[in-house]
Amino acid sequence: MRRICLAVLSVGLIAACAPRGAVVIDPAAARTGQVESVFIGTTRAPDPETGTTFGYERSEDIRYVRLDVAVPPQRRPGQIDWPRPGRKPDLTHDFVASEQYVMDGPTEFRAQLSRALRQMPAGRRDAFVFVHGFNTTYAEGAYRLAQLGHDLQLDAAFVHYSWPSRAHPLGYVYDRDSVLYARNGLQDLLEQVAASGADHILIAAHSIGSLLTMETLRQMAVSGRRDISNRISGVVLFSPDIDVDLFHSQVTTIGNLPQPFVIFTSKRDKALALSARLTGESERLGNIESAAEVADLPVTVLDTTAFSTGAGHFDAADSASLLLILGQIATAGGILEGEGRLGFLAGTVVTVRNATQVIMSPVAAISGL
Repeated sequence: MRRICLAVLSVGLIAACAPRGAVVIDPAAARTGQVESVFIGTTRAPDPETGTTFGYERSEDIRYVRLDVAVPPQRRPGQIDWPRPGRKPDLTHDFVASEQYVMDGPTEFRAQLSRALRQMPAGRRDAFVFVHGFNTTYAEGAYRLAQLGHDLQLDAAFVHYSWPSRAHPLGYVYDRDSVLYARNGLQDLLEQVAASGADHILIAAHSIGSLLTMETLRQMAVSGRRDISNRISGVVLFSPDIDVDLFHSQVTTIGNLPQPFVIFTSKRDKALALSARLTGESERLGNIESAAEVADLPVTVLDTTAFSTGAGHFDAADSASLLLILGQIATAGGILEGEGRLGFLAGTVVTVRNATQVIMSPVAAISGL
């Protein structure tokens, strides 16, 4: 137990040294970066200190926001730089917002989102819904979605569910409770997205946000909301912080999983290794040793261990190579038909172990260079 406490403390000290994401609004950013509009539903209460953004306290009401994020031009794919506290943002490098608009309620949210969806061809009016993970501020989740959508060049409306994370490395228990608290809010947001005219809804969730997503899908199945579930055209779980047995139980209750259903895993995920130790287990879904543990389920496991650096907890969003792979998930189905080692992208080797597991490796890792 003492070693676990020391590990948690070390994570907290490291995180405390890094600047945290906050909403900085500068209209001039729209002339420098490319603006990505993020439609937000949040069950966070307004931050009493700023009065203009949302904090970590829970709210029974879901609020709706549009945040126009200016993605700066001088950055590599996967990179997010925050403005340093007390310094003027560098609009060529830093993520800032050009505008934040808090809506009156769900009616206005549906109208604005519907307007964005109607700019796409009929039948291809897609919504990309992102559910953030543990230790995440309101700004960090929204900016991450803007980064993902921009780097993946997704032709979709970007929707973010911002649940009330404590946004502190020692707030794990608070965040787990918030995940259970926030299920109704995510279901409500998905209902609003469907009512706005989205033909297809792709859900991407990170870390403990994957638990929130699975619990919400389970809740909708139990309540018979198949009308919403049928709009979900795919689910991507990044580094899911879910007990493997619980995941099996959730899938059993949900029934037919949306397809494709993709799980990004890494055996070098330090955050999930710590989470497993805190829960008394040897692993979590996002760092399973073998895909055989979920081989009976209609899911595809993308093992990105070879790409892991640092904490290894969000490789698919941070790595330029994996972003290319993520952007071609629709194509990935073609490589699952046979076994063997196949070239997938320049600089990347794909090893298809079976119908469930796909192992991603840099060419250098395979050749020993």
